[in-house]
Amino acid sequence: MTGPALRIVEAVEEIEMDTDYILYLGRHTLDTALLLAGPILLVCMISGLLVSLFQTVTSIRDMTLTIVPKLLAVAITALMFGNRMVQILVGFTREIFNQIQSYGY
Repeated sequence: MTGPALRIVEAVEEIEMDTDYILYLGRHTLDTALLLAGPILLVCMISGLLVSLFQTVTSIRDMTLTIVPKLLAVAITALMFGNRMVQILVGFTREIFNQIQSYGY
């Protein structure tokens, strides 16, 4: 190998990532994903449960009745929590880029 491919291989060999950091990074990534998806998934689950309960009590079997309330609930939740979600995502991205920068690329 010559050229850029050799430089990439040499750079990868120089990085000393220990298992603790890799586990931290994996856990932090999953925590961030949970913080981003949690509110929307929770609202979707609760609205689906309420719509299913309503359909069972009234014996209405209309497919649009299940979709529209969920979409409205998710849209309202995204509007309410969207700013905080973006802040969490930007903070996570900055941390990842700072870690990349600390390795000297």
